[in-house]
Amino acid sequence: MIEIMCDHWLPFFDGAPKRLLREGETLFRRGDQVEWAFLVREGRISLRRALQDGGLLTLHTAGAAGLVAEASLFAERYHCDAVTEVLTTVSLVSKTELRGLLENSASSDRLSVKAFESTARELQILRTRIEIMRLRKVADRLDAYLELYGPPELGGWVRVADWIGVSPPALYRELAERRTNKPDLF
Repeated sequence: MIEIMCDHWLPFFDGAPKRLLREGETLFRRGDQVEWAFLVREGRISLRRALQDGGLLTLHTAGAAGLVAEASLFAERYHCDAVTEVLTTVSLVSKTELRGLLENSASSDRLSVKAFESTARELQILRTRIEIMRLRKVADRLDAYLELYGPPELGGWVRVADWIGVSPPALYRELAERRTNKPDLF
């Protein structure tokens, strides 16, 4: 979360119940239904997505005063796991209640809630892209992309190369190698 924005969440969690989590404890898992919004009071929570090859993508780390998985306010299910990195305290408010508070806040209107929703989704995509681009090998970047989004439509591989931060020739070499070694994938 952008540091300037962190303080804005605090009033929405005034008086909210708190939960203490041990280091390495999971707050929620990918696929769980989104029922709660969580604010980190102390500690750190990483949003991680397990890949098929056993690797992990860390999509975001929320610290003190940070909202955990803000895009989940506009989703039915979580798209990643939330795991504590250290002893962590969170406050929790129901997703429905927080959305209602946002919509009814004196400093908010329906248009700004829609803008926040759009920004939250873009932020989620950007975090994913950054983490994929941090992977060293073209093969690993491609695997992560395909696991999340599947293969592109006809003619879309150039956009995939750009999205994962590699040149089109590097991506085409990887695709050619896969066609040779694993023709059943394509």
